[in-house]
Amino acid sequence: MIVVATAGHVDHGKSTLVRALTGMEPDRWAEERRRGLTIDLGFAWTALASGREVAFVDVPGHERFLTNMLAGLGPSPVVLFVVAADEGWMPQTQDHRDALAAWGVEHGVVVLSRCDRATPEQLDAVERQVREGLDGTGLADAPLVWVAAADPADAARAREVVGETLDAVLATVPAGPEGGRLRLWVDRSFTVKGVGTVVTGTLQEGALAVGDRLEVHRTTSGGTRPVAVRGLQTRGLEVEQVGPVSRVAVNLRGVAAGDVRRGDALVRSDEWTIGHEIDARRVSGEPWDRIPGRLHAHLGTASAPVRVRDFDDTHARLTFDGDLPLTPGDRIVLRLPGDRIVGGAQVLDVDPPALRRRGDGARRAKQLAQVPRDGVPDVAAEVARRGAVTRAALRRLGVLTDRSPRVPHGVVVLGEWWCDPAALDRWAVALAALVERTHAADPLAVGVPLPAATSELGLPDRALLAEVARRASVESADGQLHATGHHGALGGAEDAVNALVADLETSPFAAPGLTDLAERGLGAKELAAAARAGRLLRLPDDVVLLPSAPALAMRLLARLPQPFTTSQARVALETSRRVVVPLLEHLDARGWTRRLDGTRREVVR
Repeated sequence: MIVVATAGHVDHGKSTLVRALTGMEPDRWAEERRRGLTIDLGFAWTALASGREVAFVDVPGHERFLTNMLAGLGPSPVVLFVVAADEGWMPQTQDHRDALAAWGVEHGVVVLSRCDRATPEQLDAVERQVREGLDGTGLADAPLVWVAAADPADAARAREVVGETLDAVLATVPAGPEGGRLRLWVDRSFTVKGVGTVVTGTLQEGALAVGDRLEVHRTTSGGTRPVAVRGLQTRGLEVEQVGPVSRVAVNLRGVAAGDVRRGDALVRSDEWTIGHEIDARRVSGEPWDRIPGRLHAHLGTASAPVRVRDFDDTHARLTFDGDLPLTPGDRIVLRLPGDRIVGGAQVLDVDPPALRRRGDGARRAKQLAQVPRDGVPDVAAEVARRGAVTRAALRRLGVLTDRSPRVPHGVVVLGEWWCDPAALDRWAVALAALVERTHAADPLAVGVPLPAATSELGLPDRALLAEVARRASVESADGQLHATGHHGALGGAEDAVNALVADLETSPFAAPGLTDLAERGLGAKELAAAARAGRLLRLPDDVVLLPSAPALAMRLLARLPQPFTTSQARVALETSRRVVVPLLEHLDARGWTRRLDGTRREVVR
């Protein structure tokens, strides 16, 4: 299915044309039929002569219902642009033309209606008017057909001529990407007795299936609401699943009809970056600096107040009053708080950087100028700007799509993280400097704890630290980062440790007490550094020995009659109970000795 919207001034025959093409009444309200004036969106569908299925969204043309018109045109990729030949180009014709230019609609048919009421001269003049009016838009070269007023014979001819021309245009429209992220802008919400809440919209991308668990993102009232899909319809038929581009009715479980409104969106929240600030490119209308800083924005079926901060003539930051699920490439119509459309914008970044320093706006404009015409930033450039970003985040940002799934040349992949090599090198330089400062401030310190290094460098995740440390030639041990070779550095404690080692080599088990150690200038920090350097062995109860002491003790204990007591071990090792108890427990822990009861042990052979 392809979805086609109508466009054109009030009473130029849009609804009449839809009736002729489909045999269905698009006006849903009795008041609309009574007055012959479309007020809200209407819907109809048919199969063309080729068998191609088409759904129509009929929009109001009156200036009082501009917001409704924009909600209908926004999600539709194809348009029937209707101009009455006996009246020509009118104010709402211009409004609709401006909206189509802003949204970048590139497929459609121009229909000159009521041609039987115009003179040949009028027909020529109106055709020139229309071509001039559409110049510079995606419809500049759209096929143009003439139809007459609405009587049965004319309706049959309109169905034939317009249907054939539309069929040829639709053959050139690319299919919507089924693998894309789901986002269904809601244009209606109502309750069906015995069924519950039903919402409708134009599915442009992604796929829906019965049983799907989604969220209603409430752009109108804020927040989200989890829902489940109970049922689906398209063209009035029950279906199990539906893909783009389609008109679809979704029966939802978990939300009342009054809690979902036009402008809300059905999404899978883990697929979208939802925020209130974007960077955008002007695609139509007046330069940013010539329009007010406070406007109204229309996107999809939603509308929201927006503040504009221009960077230059073409680029600006837009700040909405609420959060929206947007993606690079999205088009936005901008209008004054009254009714006049002043231009259109294309979303370039849905998670833009903060602007803190003087000149940030001008620098940002230069960055945005490099974004391709389709509005989707280059993946490698986006990774470089952020330094490191996960693959999932790139998809949520709309930068990584199913059409660009490969890792760009030069990007470094570390698990789920895609990293810019230049950023890794910058972090490495900063880490080396951080470790050097830490050692200079405290030579006996182990180094920089891993959490502290991650925070100090501003790394997005500790998982990147190993690669940064490798590039910085920094070593890791015991949850600390230190310079190569520093693990054994003792600084000013070197002489005191050497003297203690010499004493222990003479009397291996004569461990000095805390007072003796303090008099030597060896406190807890110095002893810890010596232990890390492999110069000393620290046991519980502040017992300090040489690392070779356990092996020497085993040789002496093996000579004792087995099993032996703690007292026998103390005598054999020529030491005190203060030393022998933690030493024996150390040997037990290593599996070299085995404790038999409260007083006896044996050497494990």
